Amino acid sequence: MTRPIGYFVHHQGRGHAERCAAVVNALPESQPVTVFCAKPDIFPTFTRAVEVITLPSLFEATGAEDINDTTSAPDMVHCAPLGWPGIRQAMAQLAAWFASANPVLMISDVSAEVAQLARICSVPHVKVLQHGQRGDPGHRAAYDGAVGLLCPAAKALAQPDWPARHMAKTHFAGGLGVDVKRPDPARRDRLRERLGVGPEQRMVLVMSGGGGTGFASAPFGIAARAMPETAFITIGRMARDWHATEPANLRHHGWVDNAADYLAAADMVVASTGNTTCHQILAAETPWLAVPEWRYFDEQVEKAEALARAGAPRITCRIFRLPPRHGAARFKTPSMPMTRPCNGPWSMRMPP
Repeated sequence: MTRPIGYFVHHQGRGHAERCAAVVNALPESQPVTVFCAKPDIFPTFTRAVEVITLPSLFEATGAEDINDTTSAPDMVHCAPLGWPGIRQAMAQLAAWFASANPVLMISDVSAEVAQLARICSVPHVKVLQHGQRGDPGHRAAYDGAVGLLCPAAKALAQPDWPARHMAKTHFAGGLGVDVKRPDPARRDRLRERLGVGPEQRMVLVMSGGGGTGFASAPFGIAARAMPETAFITIGRMARDWHATEPANLRHHGWVDNAADYLAAADMVVASTGNTTCHQILAAETPWLAVPEWRYFDEQVEKAEALARAGAPRITCRIFRLPPRHGAARFKTPSMPMTRPCNGPWSMRMPP
């Protein structure tokens, strides 16, 4: 009997699930796969048989917690609060599966704790490598203990501080989980007409991903009033202000299944530097004002700087960088975030 592959998927955002589906769908049908996730409904379609097991969330409270924890987090783990039965149950499910299924491999996308649990249980694991300040002991242990690392980006976007021992076992897979076909210029006029954008009108697309609370809508209302001849269209989750009076040239389309069509129609896109968002915009070749959102370990800030080094997007003039230990998830609130100019070029002007 063929030993199974296990796959842990973090349920924040969509990129983790999209990568998982791409990897699993590429495996032969004869290879058993078991996927573990707290939200099984986030996955795109699997094209082959897959066992999906729902785990308790590792970070969302249910009310059953005994939250009297005043200890600091150990350096070797990031998310290990005391008194959380959901975490105990999730780790127990994984450990029991390791013992009963005898997996040939475990893939962690992403959790340093799950990766370390696999190693402790004597299961080979592959750890997904993301951008960010991840030189802390917890990440180093997960990477050092892995039989391989999978980076969903081009090698040109590798951070200069990634150690050689990790780079030597990293497979770079730019575009993994995302349709990265180049745009068809012949479709542009038809797409703009479908979106109600005039042939000579300029269009700014605002893409707001699913990994956070979404961009605030109010600043784009101000921008739309300042540029009344320009069509501003948003897709994804936007944080609306109840007292904002938005102009008619700002339209919110919410979640859409055809983001590539919007990108092909746009003259410029404003978006974060989330993984799926980056791949979609780079594939579309649309001029891009990249705005990193806050994430643990400065993930999007480091991705923006990697893109700037590669000369890819137009980057915002300033980005927020957290003090070093805050980026390593010390769960302390800094009195004042530090700001510094981005290394890359930036411009608020529309492309000609």
